[in-house]
Amino acid sequence: MLAADYRGLSVKEIAELRGRMRGNAKMTVVKNTLARRAAEEAGRVDMLPHLVGPTAVVWIQGDPAAAAKALTEFNKEFDATVTVKGGLLKGQPLSQEQFVALSKLPPREELLARLVGGIASPMNALGNLNQPLQKLGNGMNELLAGLGRTLTALEAQKASAGS
Repeated sequence: MLAADYRGLSVKEIAELRGRMRGNAKMTVVKNTLARRAAEEAGRVDMLPHLVGPTAVVWIQGDPAAAAKALTEFNKEFDATVTVKGGLLKGQPLSQEQFVALSKLPPREELLARLVGGIASPMNALGNLNQPLQKLGNGMNELLAGLGRTLTALEAQKASAGS
C-alpha cells in the first residue's frame, strides 16, 4: 500500500495511470480523515504521517516492482508529479527512497530467470569441466589396461618358457 500525492493530474490522466497499473495495483483517491481512521483500526499506524494533502492510495496486488515502474514511467511520459509519500510493503514501512529503488528493479519474472541461471551456471561449468576429466580418466584406464595386458603376456611367456 502506497500513499501518493496526485496534484496536477486531470481525471483523464488518473484513468490512464490506473490502466497502466492494472493487474499489479489499484489506485483509489481517498479522504484523509477516513483513511486515517481505517489505518488506525487496521493497525497500520506507519501510514498516518503520509495521509495529508491530496492522497491517492495505491493498493499493490501483484508485482510491487512492476507497479512502481508503471508509476515512474507514467511520471516521465506525462511530466506528471505523482509523488509517493511513503507506504507499506508486506507490512514494513516503505520510504520514497526505497520506492525509487523498487522502481528500478527488473520484473519478478526476470529476477527469477536470473536466479535459475545463477544456480544452473556452476552446473554448466562443471559439465564443461567434465569432458577433459573424462578424457583423462579414459586415458588412465587405457594405460592401466595396457599395463595389465603386458603383465599377463609376460606371465604367459614365463609359464611357456618354464614348461
